[in-house]
Amino acid sequence: MRIATWNVNSIRSRIDRVIGFLDRQDVDVLAIQETKCRDDQFPFERFDEAGYEVAHLGVNQWNGVAIASRVGLAGVEAAFPGQPGFDKDAGESLLGAPVVESRALGATCGGVRVWSLYVPNGRALDDPHYRYKLEWLDALRRTGEQWLSADPAAKIALVGDWNIAPTDDDVWSPEYFENKTHTSQPERDAFAAIVDTGYTDVMRPFAPGPGVYTYWDYTQLRFARKEGMRIDFVLASPALAAGVTDAVVDRQERKGKGASDHAPVLVEFTD
Repeated sequence: MRIATWNVNSIRSRIDRVIGFLDRQDVDVLAIQETKCRDDQFPFERFDEAGYEVAHLGVNQWNGVAIASRVGLAGVEAAFPGQPGFDKDAGESLLGAPVVESRALGATCGGVRVWSLYVPNGRALDDPHYRYKLEWLDALRRTGEQWLSADPAAKIALVGDWNIAPTDDDVWSPEYFENKTHTSQPERDAFAAIVDTGYTDVMRPFAPGPGVYTYWDYTQLRFARKEGMRIDFVLASPALAAGVTDAVVDRQERKGKGASDHAPVLVEFTD
């Protein structure tokens, strides 16, 4: 099975590229982030024509997650248990807050429980959204640990845009990111805590750093200058990680006109 994750930065703007990628890379399951559209705006028909079932969760021009699968799509679940919301009026994250954002979508595809995740950005270290990000990650850790405790043999893939560069090798310049989000110690600790529950970053053994990135800002010729970040991940449960045979960042999709600022991460598994 080939599972990919890709922050497309607007599915309606990138649909031709996405369908072309699925065909070119022979992808079985694609987790998508930042669809930036409502369900009635999502291009379901294009995926259907390509042989994929799709589940989508989106409400407006912000956020939005989806899973496209050609190996089955069952048990669709919007938001993971305990996922906090963000109270925009109060400017803080709250369990039971009025808005649980479109940031997590789960489905079982070919025997693998896939979660498409778009972790909150954090914005700035002194922003309420930063605390929201840390609470969101801690809630995911607790729930992810419960899944493994309930079934140690479960095949689970936590995939998506994590908005965290967990080590200095995952950024082009640690000095540039000092005192900024994505590289702060609390964020890195939150990522490490999820890994410590038993989930593995399965791409790194096949693509050792430094210099392996999944995101390049549109400004200042970051892509051409190879000034990127690795913030998109496939974290696999032990039973799933044991079957990984290959993993790669498809930099080709960051090139050319109309590209997303992220490149897809593609991982191949075998039973």
